Amino acid sequence: MAFIEIDGKKIEVRPGQMIIEAADELGIAIPRFCYHKKLSIAANCRMCLVDVANAPKPLPACATPVADGMKVLTKSPRAVDAQKAVMEFLLINHPLDCPICDQGGQCELQDVALEYGKDTSRYEEGKRVVKDKDIGPLISTEMTRCIQCTRCVRFGEEVAGVRELGATGRGEFMEIGTYVQSTVNSELSGNVIDLCPVGALTSKPFRFEARAWELKANPSISMHDCVGSNLFFHTLRSKVIRTLPREQEALNEVWLSDRDRFSYEGLNHADRLENPLIKRNGQWEETDWLSALGFVSEKCQKTEAEQIGVLASPNSTVEEFYLLQKLFRGKGCQNIDHRLRQTDFRHQSMVGSYPQLGISLADLESQQSIILIGCDIHKEQPIVGHRVRKATLHGGQVYTISAWQADHHFTVSYAWQGEKGDLIQPLLQVLKAVYDNAASDKQALVPSEVKALIERISPNEASMRAAKAIIETQKVSVLLGQFALNHPQAATIHWLSRLMAQLVQGTWGEMSNGANSAGGWLAGALPHRLPFGIKAVSEGLDAVQMLQQPRKTYFLLNCEPEYDLAMPHLAVKALKQAQTVVVLSAFDNPLYREYADVILPVTPISEMAGTYINALGEWQSFKAATTPLGQSRPAWKVLRVLGNLMHVPDFNYETIEEIGQELHTLASQAKLPEENVLAMPYPAVQSQAVNGLVRLAFTSLYAVDGVARRANALQETQDAKSSRFVRLHPSDAKQRNLREGQRIIVSENNQRSQPLTLQLDEGIPLGAAWVASGIPETHVLGTTLGNIEILPCEGQ
Repeated sequence: MAFIEIDGKKIEVRPGQMIIEAADELGIAIPRFCYHKKLSIAANCRMCLVDVANAPKPLPACATPVADGMKVLTKSPRAVDAQKAVMEFLLINHPLDCPICDQGGQCELQDVALEYGKDTSRYEEGKRVVKDKDIGPLISTEMTRCIQCTRCVRFGEEVAGVRELGATGRGEFMEIGTYVQSTVNSELSGNVIDLCPVGALTSKPFRFEARAWELKANPSISMHDCVGSNLFFHTLRSKVIRTLPREQEALNEVWLSDRDRFSYEGLNHADRLENPLIKRNGQWEETDWLSALGFVSEKCQKTEAEQIGVLASPNSTVEEFYLLQKLFRGKGCQNIDHRLRQTDFRHQSMVGSYPQLGISLADLESQQSIILIGCDIHKEQPIVGHRVRKATLHGGQVYTISAWQADHHFTVSYAWQGEKGDLIQPLLQVLKAVYDNAASDKQALVPSEVKALIERISPNEASMRAAKAIIETQKVSVLLGQFALNHPQAATIHWLSRLMAQLVQGTWGEMSNGANSAGGWLAGALPHRLPFGIKAVSEGLDAVQMLQQPRKTYFLLNCEPEYDLAMPHLAVKALKQAQTVVVLSAFDNPLYREYADVILPVTPISEMAGTYINALGEWQSFKAATTPLGQSRPAWKVLRVLGNLMHVPDFNYETIEEIGQELHTLASQAKLPEENVLAMPYPAVQSQAVNGLVRLAFTSLYAVDGVARRANALQETQDAKSSRFVRLHPSDAKQRNLREGQRIIVSENNQRSQPLTLQLDEGIPLGAAWVASGIPETHVLGTTLGNIEILPCEGQ
């Protein structure tokens, strides 16, 4: 350690630390523009010049390492004069448009200019003007304001992994922009808005909405993925009009994915329900809560318990899950599930207490080998994808087992790819290679039936080298993604990947659907388990069985079956056949009105309190940022009243804190089940007809839930638009006389999608087509690996 002195204050610092970092630890403010603690050092703004003893001139604090005995002055006349000179140069070309700038009130340039600027300018020449660039629907540009700090450029290269912004020209003619006049498409692109110290890059959806000092910051949690990123909802007049990251080093650090940042638009969508709706004589009418809840209570009590099906979104809170299962189990119904996109449940009784990553995000960065199975990580879990990329920057190797070639922001050391969406054969290939390179005690873990399978496989030399490299590393992680978890052979994939993790002595984890799948498991929103892993006495039907064996009454919480379920065509058919369908949703949906009998308006995350449990097992509670819209109510209050009307015992909760206290009491007394999948016999591959063209179904980044689907700006992004493409191998397209850009229709079981655009992609396996789910154009189709046909639109 070294001892230095800053403004008369002594501090012990580590060798190699920069002066600006030491000053920050002491709470001594040094002005800066280009420096950011999460980015590399550029030292190009020179605003952080300080006076170092015995140095011939002021030195940049961000790029000057400490030395034992160093004395630094940040407020000496020499330091202040240097900082003021830099400030004068920075303001030479900066426009005087603070009154109309969205950055006003939160602008680093304003703050520093107040202390180091002058009230007059000696510059009399004309200021430069830079033409604005259209870089997409999320980021607005006013490049005349740019001071070339290059934070945005460094972020793209170092954090997002996609260098979309760069600098051209020199001196005052330098401009920041895209090299080929393209848009910025990274799933983390919105972070450059926070990084920009001036008003050059601002939020396009938020543009001219409000001033910073008018907003109230309300801490909350991400509602879309299993990480649970921390964020702030900024509100004005009971309306969320902006979302910003809340620093949480263990989870999202200081970043936020675009999905979390811009999805707030969906919270204010015109589809928001304000009053309960009930269908009388085939006509929809607005009604009061008492009448609506009385109708629901009467219908549920008249229906036999086993004839009720309960489906809940994995974005529901722990409190909602708990009351939901308690309500219907109190009436004898066990048909409760939140695993809406899963189709294979053979292993459900042997898995652990909740889906988890199996490793902290900080530790993931230090892994030497990471194996991604059925995972397009950047388009599923952007923050986890960022951490995996950081692992590669530290020397880690990434290997993939997938159904198609995804576009990763890091180098993949080796990729195993299956045919027609098959993940089993690639897994067996890896197991064979790993088995051949494993020690004898590890080989003994492989059961005889699996040995017989892998003995027939002859991996190529490259595959063997990759497996040997994995075996030789000390830190290995195996992660399952969306395609693996929702695969028709998910139990087999789970079993084989678990075995692989044991053979390589690595961690195993899964990136579950939704924000609170872990909470759904722990709260008992399952057909086979009660809260905290207690085995149910009688097992109910899972989500797929509830559709294959239609129920008389369905109760839907926070989900849109046409988009959120694995088998939407089957779901709509079952719902239309039902006698009663009760919907609790924040949004109206034209398709609801075709099969529902009552629609109850419940609040989204911004208008209620609750708790999410992420894939790391962390309980994160949040409070309401705004008041409920119209007559909408938090779902837990609706369920509480229904419990009273249906005379369910122990349902007299007054506050959400009482529910939380009961949950924590149960948790403290529970003995959670441990993962024991390998104790079950090897789940053989289920037969499935894959003779023709098969569908590779993938829920796109901005179609994961109703809020994201209604965020207008997100739906204008390249990621959202690409979900309207059908991706097909050029050879398959040629065989069918189809061409790139052609408008086509996907047909399955006599159900036809809306027109989509064909995109040729050599990364798609022969005999398969990538067709997105969760979007209106494809909601009539089935699940992944279904047999489909691709037909040209009429007239083409």
